[in-house]
Amino acid sequence: MEFAEVVRRRKMIRNYLDKPVDPESLGRLLDAARRAPSAGHSQGQYLVVVTDAGTRAAIAELGNEARYVESGKSPWMSTAPVHIVVCVRENDYHDRYREADKLTEEGTEIEWPVPYWWVDAGATLMLVLLAAVNEGLSAGLFGSHRLEGLKELLRIPEDVAPIGIVTIGHAATSTTTGSARRGRKAPEQVVHRERWGG
Repeated sequence: MEFAEVVRRRKMIRNYLDKPVDPESLGRLLDAARRAPSAGHSQGQYLVVVTDAGTRAAIAELGNEARYVESGKSPWMSTAPVHIVVCVRENDYHDRYREADKLTEEGTEIEWPVPYWWVDAGATLMLVLLAAVNEGLSAGLFGSHRLEGLKELLRIPEDVAPIGIVTIGHAATSTTTGSARRGRKAPEQVVHRERWGG
């Protein structure tokens, strides 16, 4: 599929068919996600891949899927055949930037004006979303900040932060819900040429 088509088709899907994801397709998707950039090649991004139905149901329970269904929506997290938990470890960045080739002239780690571990986690997340479309699959994102107990359930180390769960599967419908219906801002509201306000 052409890149422009992948980008055009990418949207958040929250309703999946009862159909498994081909393991080879999942493997290619994960390989693409591993290629995300990272500051100083720190490589502090991690993926936890969940396919077990019981674990997916437990994640859906942590996310209060029952309330989601009570509001008239279809089950989402429990029905997605694959969950990919995108995580980041900040300490990988500090470790890397304490190496000789990354030290400041004073011999110290940089001040980190931007916490690039979050930026890089977002790049990984976007590659997961785009790779899913490229494989003919659909994906949706559930923020992990609402999932108290997720780290314990998946045995994620204390110093690793999950940023979100990407649900992967075959879409039951192409209709999006909620916020996506707002539409996109006009290009001139987003793109500024040469300086802000052009």
